Amino acid sequence: MILSISYTSAVCGVFLLVSVSSFQKSAIANINHQSQLIAQQIKTQPHPVFKSILPKLKQKTQIKILLPKFIPESDGENPIYAKIDYATPKNYEISLAFTPDCYGASACRLGAVTASAVTRKTPGLNGKRVSLAKGFTGYFVDFTCGAGCSDATLTWRQQGVQYVVGLKAGDRTSLVKMANSAINP
Repeated sequence: MILSISYTSAVCGVFLLVSVSSFQKSAIANINHQSQLIAQQIKTQPHPVFKSILPKLKQKTQIKILLPKFIPESDGENPIYAKIDYATPKNYEISLAFTPDCYGASACRLGAVTASAVTRKTPGLNGKRVSLAKGFTGYFVDFTCGAGCSDATLTWRQQGVQYVVGLKAGDRTSLVKMANSAINP
């Protein structure tokens, strides 16, 4: 009987140690998993300028929404505003500006982000080929200036949708960084 009690105590002690050890490993794994999920959510969030329009955009369009996480000129000195110019089930256009009521005027315009479902009527891609994230190829078209300057654009296709990022008098490096920040989740 004494042997049986000490044997039972030893078995219970081992069981307790294994349980605590397993619990610690489980808790650590759970914390690591939660940290990874939070980090992934932060990485997948578009630039904060899109936060106010994103719910309406999701409601109106059925195509995959890709919005950049990087926008030039958004370092905090000058506020940037995003406005949905139009959104349908198959396309959307968002203008980026330095004032909330810019309406595309040259003095306050920063650029645009657009997306359209590719159809047989969609024109072919043109411009200088550039390599983008995840093996995509983009097509850069430089801006022109007359009385004002147009947008430089970068266009690529992904999963049946044609995406375009544009910056008024923009440069290729900034547009590539902007496009890659939309492509990479």
